[in-house]
Amino acid sequence: MLTIQSREAAAELLRAAERDRVPIKPLVELYPEIDVVDAYEIQLLNVRHRNRDVIGHKVGLSSLAMQQMMGVDEPDYGHLLDDMQLAGTADASAYLYPRVEVEIAFLLARDLPGEGCTVEDVLEATEFVAPAIELIDSRIENWRIGLQDTIADNASSAGFVLGSERVRPSEVDIGAVAATLRRNGEVVAEGRGDAVLGDPAIAVAWLAAKVASFGVRLLAGDIVLPGSCTRAIDARPGDEFRAEFAGLGSVDLKFE
Repeated sequence: MLTIQSREAAAELLRAAERDRVPIKPLVELYPEIDVVDAYEIQLLNVRHRNRDVIGHKVGLSSLAMQQMMGVDEPDYGHLLDDMQLAGTADASAYLYPRVEVEIAFLLARDLPGEGCTVEDVLEATEFVAPAIELIDSRIENWRIGLQDTIADNASSAGFVLGSERVRPSEVDIGAVAATLRRNGEVVAEGRGDAVLGDPAIAVAWLAAKVASFGVRLLAGDIVLPGSCTRAIDARPGDEFRAEFAGLGSVDLKFE
């Protein structure tokens, strides 16, 4: 476990990397003793430093394949801040290694319980699900990340965009939703909602219980991104992405 001073120094390294667009070495190399608790505390230090409104959370590592690659047995999470919500365009030069992921967003109408939160709780509290693209990025050089690196780096989250369509969860089988991602008109990834822990609502229930252990609740009005239906795809200047969801509509993101 790190000292408070080391946590603060690691948080500053991540802030500088994002500000200056210069990646850093993995934190697990710079601070070999860093553990998961340290990583979440570093994430919180930078969330507080940004002094923006928290409008939701994202779940990462929600597919079995990603968990196996990272050598972990549960997802991780990051914060969604108000300045991370995009209006359909992104400045490619503002990121280091931008990638996009296809997600089914949950828009909460009621607070979720913490410990013991169930899928039924999630579905009852969710007013709508919506098409979404998450923009992920890493302040660690060449995406050479370990679990502690991505957690400290806000679960590698950098932005997101929601499509305009809204569907009540009772009106769609969320796990069966087929998703297709196109880059400049070409299909580059396909998946289904159940790629996320078998059901994205399971990821939201996990998140509600997990953040409760840090004294945080998922609240009415929050946006929750439960994890990607597809693999992440690199984004380049000029790329135009469209994610299409059967029964949910579509969402676009252009990199300028």
